[in-house]
Amino acid sequence: MAGNMKVFMLMAALTALVMGLGWMMGGQGGAILALLIAGGMNFFAFWNSDKMVLRQQGAVELSPQQGADLYRMTADLARRADLPMPKLYLLPTEQPNAFATGRNPQNAAVAVTQGLLNALDRDEIAGVIAHELAHIKHRDTLTMTVTATMAGAIAMMGNMMLFTGNREGRGGTLGAIVAMIVAPMAAMLVQMAISRAREYEADAMGAQICGNPRALATALASIARAAGRSVNVPAERNPAAASMFIINPLHALRADKLFATHPPTEERIARLMAMQPARPEPQTASRIPRSGGDDRNDGPWGHA
Repeated sequence: MAGNMKVFMLMAALTALVMGLGWMMGGQGGAILALLIAGGMNFFAFWNSDKMVLRQQGAVELSPQQGADLYRMTADLARRADLPMPKLYLLPTEQPNAFATGRNPQNAAVAVTQGLLNALDRDEIAGVIAHELAHIKHRDTLTMTVTATMAGAIAMMGNMMLFTGNREGRGGTLGAIVAMIVAPMAAMLVQMAISRAREYEADAMGAQICGNPRALATALASIARAAGRSVNVPAERNPAAASMFIINPLHALRADKLFATHPPTEERIARLMAMQPARPEPQTASRIPRSGGDDRNDGPWGHA
C-alpha cells in the first residue's frame, strides 16, 4: 500500500510538471492544452506500446506447442495469481533477462530471453515468470508506459520553449533554458523512482506467487552477473526499454541509486531472503526439459 501511494504521488508530480510547462508556454490555456497533448500521447501508447517494444526487441511469439514446458509453467503460475494466461515471447539473445508488457491483464505478454532458459534452473525461471506476472497483476506495465510517455512530453515541451520563442513571457529566456534542462531531468528522476518502487512490489508478490523467494533471489543474482559481462544488443539499440526488464540489461550504465532504473540487486535479494521460510522445502535444480538431446541450440522453441 505504501508503494502504491508513493507511485500515486510521483505520478501527480509528473502531471504537475506537464501542466506547469504548459502554463509557462501559454497560461491557463497552455496548461490545459499540455494536459490534452500528454493525454493523446498516452492514448496512443496505451494501444501500441506493447507491440512497439516487442518488435524493437526482436521478440518471437511462442505457440503452446513450441514452448510447451514454459507454457505449462506459466499457466500454472497465472492460475495461482488469478490472471489470464499471457502471451509468451522469446527474445533471441544470450543475456538472461525477461520483461512483461501489455495495457491490462487481458492483453498482456511475458518475454524471456534464450539466455534465461539456458542459464537458470526450473525454480529460478518460475520465480522470474512470477515476478513478471506480478507486474501484470499490479498493472505496472501500464503505469510505466504512462510515466515514460509523460516524461517524453515534458522533454518535448522543454525543447519547444527553448526554440519556438517564449523568451518574453513567463520566465523569459532563463525560464525557457531552465524548463529545457530542469523539467526533463526532474521527469526522468520521477520515472526512475516509480520504476524502482514497482520492482520491490513485484519481487514481493512474485515470491508469493511462486512460493519460493530463494529461487527468485538466486535468479536475480545470476541475471545481474550476466548483465555485467554480456551484451543485450536490442536493448543497447533501444535503451528506453531498459527499465522494463527484471534487471537493467545495459551493463555499461553504472549510475548511482538516484539515477538507477532498478533498486540495488543486493537489496532486492536481501528482502527476498527475509521472506524465505525458516525450513524451506528441498529444491530441485532441473532445467526445463529440452527436446532433441542436450544440444543447447536445439531447444523446444526452435531458436538458438
